[in-house]
Amino acid sequence: MTLWNGVLPFYPQPRHAAGFSVSLLIVILVFLALAASFLLILPGIRGHSRWFWLVRVLLSLFIGAEIVAVHFSAEWFVGRVNTNTSYKAFSAARVTARVGLLVGLEGINITLTGTPVHQLNETIDYNEQFTWRLRENYAAEYANALEKGLPNPVLYLAEKFTPSSPCGLYHQYRLAGHYASATLWVAFCFWLLSNVLLSTPAPLYGGLALLTTGAFALFGIFAFASISSVPLCPLRLGAAVLTAQYGAAFWVTLATGILCLFLGGAVVSLHYVRPSALRTLLDQSAEDCSQAKGGSPLILGNPLHKQAALPDLKFITTNL
Repeated sequence: MTLWNGVLPFYPQPRHAAGFSVSLLIVILVFLALAASFLLILPGIRGHSRWFWLVRVLLSLFIGAEIVAVHFSAEWFVGRVNTNTSYKAFSAARVTARVGLLVGLEGINITLTGTPVHQLNETIDYNEQFTWRLRENYAAEYANALEKGLPNPVLYLAEKFTPSSPCGLYHQYRLAGHYASATLWVAFCFWLLSNVLLSTPAPLYGGLALLTTGAFALFGIFAFASISSVPLCPLRLGAAVLTAQYGAAFWVTLATGILCLFLGGAVVSLHYVRPSALRTLLDQSAEDCSQAKGGSPLILGNPLHKQAALPDLKFITTNL
């Protein structure tokens, strides 16, 4: 029996950064497939309503895709720094690298990329994920990282988010992620409901559902921002200090919530101000559009059958 059960405490082979998030990639591909399917049937829509349906469907798919995709994005709270720091435990070797910290709703990603990548006869390119989602044990993942012998910068940042750390970052960001995720899933359900209601003769309820979608998206933003607003512990990597700020997922979700409020408010306002224009805009049916424009109703006759002639009433007399 050899030391470490035949496994070296440090990686003997070059490490490569993790690829694109598989869950995030699946979400994007699903919504892209829906958009491509709609574009295939778009030429079958006649007139100017073709462009209206193009904007309406693509905008709705963007909102739905964004609400789902941000659950699997790690760019809610992002920090990066260039530093010269120690590389491994029990070694005086130092490397010049770029260290990144990405906090998401379900965990954190820590990146370490050498500048240049090849230093100390190794490829310094790490991307390690530590999760706190349900049924996941962050402490166990950190213990596995210690057994693997990950580089010091990765272990240092991961240790700051452990449940036993005096910084308290684990409980802070775990709660923020859970609350934000729950409210965003509710927003997604109301987004589905709004698409159904906007296709009914009562678009007012679709507008209210859009307003609710935007409200819950903003509730998710507020939940994450309020809990994560507590300053981070000082994260010192060599002579540099890593500072973090809100990332792309945070700002895109904020913009989506405001967009839903604007669209829902527009539908509700048109319902009370100009309901006929709203029905025309939503293009519910040809009959609704003709009535909204003041046109005469369309009367169809069957040419194979002769209509019975009405009697001429002016030649009809009654003798009393």
